[in-house]
Amino acid sequence: MTGLDAPRLGRVLALREDASAPPEPRSLDELAERLLRPGSVALALPRLPLPCLQVAEALAALGTPLPRGALANTLGATAPTAARELDAVLETLTDRALVWPDGDGRLHIAAPLRQAWEAPLGLDAPLEDLLEGVTSDELRGMLVALGIKPPGTRQQRTAAVLHHHGDPERIASVVAKAPPAARELLEHRARSAPRHTEFIMFGSPGPDSRPGERWALDRGLLIRNRDGYGPARMPVEVALALRGPDWHAPFDPVPPAAEMVSVAAAEVEREAAAAATGFAARAASVLSVCSSAPPARLKSGGIGTRELGRIGKAAQADDAAVRLVLEAAYSAGLLAGDGPRVAPTQKYDAWAAQEPAARFAGLLQAWWNLPLTPSQARDEENKALPALAGAPPCDGCLQARRGLLTAAAQLPEGLGTRVATDLGPLVAWHRPLAHLSFQDEMPFATAVREAELLGIIARGALSPLGAALLADNAEVVATECRRLLPKATGTARLGSDLTAVVSGTPTAHLAELLDATADRETSGMASVWRFSSSSIRRALDTGRAPDEVSAALTAIAEGPLPQALSYLIADAARRHGRVRVAPAASVIHGDEPSLLAEIAAHRGLASLGLRQLAPTVLVSAGPPDRTLAALRDQGYAPVAEAPDGTVRVERAPAQRAAAVPTARKPSAKTGGRRTAPTAAEVSKADDSHTVAARLLAAPPTLPDPDPFGAGGPFGTDTEEIVAGYAKQLTYADVRQLGHALDAGTAITIEYVAASGSRTIRTLSRLALDPPYLEAWCHLREAERVFTLSRIHSVMPTGHA
Repeated sequence: MTGLDAPRLGRVLALREDASAPPEPRSLDELAERLLRPGSVALALPRLPLPCLQVAEALAALGTPLPRGALANTLGATAPTAARELDAVLETLTDRALVWPDGDGRLHIAAPLRQAWEAPLGLDAPLEDLLEGVTSDELRGMLVALGIKPPGTRQQRTAAVLHHHGDPERIASVVAKAPPAARELLEHRARSAPRHTEFIMFGSPGPDSRPGERWALDRGLLIRNRDGYGPARMPVEVALALRGPDWHAPFDPVPPAAEMVSVAAAEVEREAAAAATGFAARAASVLSVCSSAPPARLKSGGIGTRELGRIGKAAQADDAAVRLVLEAAYSAGLLAGDGPRVAPTQKYDAWAAQEPAARFAGLLQAWWNLPLTPSQARDEENKALPALAGAPPCDGCLQARRGLLTAAAQLPEGLGTRVATDLGPLVAWHRPLAHLSFQDEMPFATAVREAELLGIIARGALSPLGAALLADNAEVVATECRRLLPKATGTARLGSDLTAVVSGTPTAHLAELLDATADRETSGMASVWRFSSSSIRRALDTGRAPDEVSAALTAIAEGPLPQALSYLIADAARRHGRVRVAPAASVIHGDEPSLLAEIAAHRGLASLGLRQLAPTVLVSAGPPDRTLAALRDQGYAPVAEAPDGTVRVERAPAQRAAAVPTARKPSAKTGGRRTAPTAAEVSKADDSHTVAARLLAAPPTLPDPDPFGAGGPFGTDTEEIVAGYAKQLTYADVRQLGHALDAGTAITIEYVAASGSRTIRTLSRLALDPPYLEAWCHLREAERVFTLSRIHSVMPTGHA
């Protein structure tokens, strides 16, 4: 890296690590050390386009230092146009200090870059590296087999083999004279990636099993590993010579072509503004629903499909929009876990009071930096995924987003793709290491759909919002959002058909008022609410008076309050509260009003919270038993009443001991089972006939009582262990699963996976390893491990 000063190294590091600004100038040694870290190279590779990765892979395969001409020949980039494109790629790699030329024009690569590919271009190591483990005698044998007089020292012999194999024509001539089996083996190996064996399970390496392999090993066309294990390896020089002069490494300096259509900038901007405005309105609706009824989290974490459906129905938003809003809001700190639910934070209140442009800008920035694909709803097995499940960071998902905007930015001005999903192949060219979503039918269709929802991509082209995001400038993004999104609307058109229509995004106050008094029907550029008797009653239930409801709706109406709405409010108010429901744990009634009035005024009974509903009726906040005890403590003589109105007799049944003594705890002699009582354990007062009858009637085992409280006993320790972990199972299911474990029979279970999906599994070869159950799953035809707490029911099966 001689010739690079500290300021340029700082700019290189900024490009390498994708920083927003170059780091402060520091010492040359420190910057060079940061550039040579393997982690720095790992950060750079996912952000490179396809031709950069192809050139880097070719350099890693051929070994460096390498003359530029040799690289161009390997890539087939010798024509003037291709040569200029190769120079541009090399300049990009040099800007990131991944590749650089020395004083002689030979190319070098960063050492960590060599480890990025296990077998670059399907080639193994260079001959010089493979010969390090070869002895001098073996080198002598290679030269003799090649018809070359071997020199005296090992170094000279190594140089002679390298010189011979450095000429592709010589190698081709030697292979042309090889036996057919050896020639076929070498040609096959030259076009296939090397196989690496990490260990040998048994014994020592055997003789060469492939026909012709010994012939190739004798001439250095294949080299045995230093330790003697694993398949023989083919040097790079041999593989390239056998592939022939017509073979070239892949090099695609030009992105794939896409079908283009003419699109005006004004059309792109108008469609982007509409999409962004609609998304901002849907986001406000989704988070408002979460504020009024925070969604419950699954036991395994995240928000399940049922809650997502509820939120989407209430907010009039589809599943993709709901997931996108929740993930972006959670990342922005607007939502957070609150015990078993996900609830808005205090930051949400400030966000809801902002203008739509500011709300949208915050969510847009959060989406741009999300290390996942938020709208992905299915996993690789096509099972539903919960939202906010805490998936591990995925840099490939982030790069898919970056690659999409980069690809759209490279389109000619005034042109867009015929359909937005045509950008997918371009994304794969700009970010080859980006991750595809499992649910994508077209490449990167999910990322494209998210960008369209947010107004980043419109009419198959990059919108001003997308250009601002790609510039990675939050202030520019905020400015574009203020320019494209209208201000919040504080009024609504109230129609005689009992609807309220809001154009644009409603203010937080307007949305809250309409959500409280009407039911939302649609959201987007225009939102519609509908008033009904139940919606007005819901508003009155919150404590609003009818006049308050009318006044609030009049204040936000663009005209006078429609007569039909006024009649609806008046009719709902007339019926509201005609019947009341009061909390009461017990009722006190009698025939003497004066006695009931005395009880209601008694200070010693204040803890009961007595209320007089009628001269002869009191209600108590305490349950019947507590109310009876309190009245009796104060000298009254109440009686309990049954649900049918009859007097309840409070006669306690006499307690009697069980006829059979309690079984002893299990001992080692009984193998964990409870045995029947012995004659010595039976009372001596019983006669012999009674003792015999009781001994015959006793069960073979007497387990502990059922801890579920159903009164049944557990027959084995296995059942007790299963019951301790499988909390979802009934007593009968526990007995059935315990029997299957002890008897070694198959069983069918209903199992709830971590994603929340339910499946029916038939299991055999059961093995208990609390809190897990290991078994052969007939559905997956493989060994599986099941968590006992996720088993919800057990059924018999016909599998043996």
